[in-house]
Amino acid sequence: MTTKATKPPRSTRSLTSDILVLGGTGKTGRRVVRKLRETGTARVRAASRSGEVTFDWTVPATWEPAVSGASAVYLVAPEDPVAVREFVAEAARAGVRRFVALSGHGTEAAGDDFGQGMLAGEAAVRGSGAEWTVIRPSNFFQNFDEDLWLAPLKAGRLALPIGAMPEPFVDAEDVAGVAAAVLTGDGHAGRTYELTGPRALTFAEATETIARAAGRPIRYEELTPDAYRAELLGQGWPEAMVDLLSGMFAVHRAGHTAALGDGVRQVLGREPADLAPWARRVAAKGTWA
Repeated sequence: MTTKATKPPRSTRSLTSDILVLGGTGKTGRRVVRKLRETGTARVRAASRSGEVTFDWTVPATWEPAVSGASAVYLVAPEDPVAVREFVAEAARAGVRRFVALSGHGTEAAGDDFGQGMLAGEAAVRGSGAEWTVIRPSNFFQNFDEDLWLAPLKAGRLALPIGAMPEPFVDAEDVAGVAAAVLTGDGHAGRTYELTGPRALTFAEATETIARAAGRPIRYEELTPDAYRAELLGQGWPEAMVDLLSGMFAVHRAGHTAALGDGVRQVLGREPADLAPWARRVAAKGTWA
């Protein structure tokens, strides 16, 4: 099932001002901020530890100043379920009437392996008494060119513990477009949207697509979960991040993220972006050279 709906907790009226975007300098957050500002219909607060508006999940004293007067919140939850529950309750008391919560494709089936903060965020907004919408994107295209897998691809080898399980990678621009539309538009209250690309590819196929676009050899190597963990730790990755990535890939290996979703089409009225044209555009900038 790709799109779920329940009875909206309140009427679905358009919101046109005072939108707080958490993670405002992050992968989706900064794109949501840009898209909202391009429309010119909303006053946007880009919040993060280093953003225009100071917001730190570990410093509750920053929450109230950030949310005061906001009518809507784009919620990017931390891994701490307690913090997200307390923040959503505080935001609702402060008058927030709409939440759009960023979650993850397949997270509802993850159990204890991955995404407890995101699941807590989903539960918190559903119980807030305000309008809520949950968006669940799959792995971003931008993981290949902005952070996680950029360095391995440039080095010519991407090694992961995923096997032949496909992943319907999605463009973070599409995710941000959906979030901006839901934050400002009507008809989305009480819905959960699964956001994926138009086709599912294995990581080996995605790597091959990027290698073709880059015009250079880049190989994909399959690792066991233990070997993957040992490799990351040996490279100096923090153990908490290694645990997070290992949990994410456990969810992938179980097939929980393999299905296609139609959330982009439901909200934006068009098909989502495809990986291959995106890879050609990025490669033309010399990103993986």
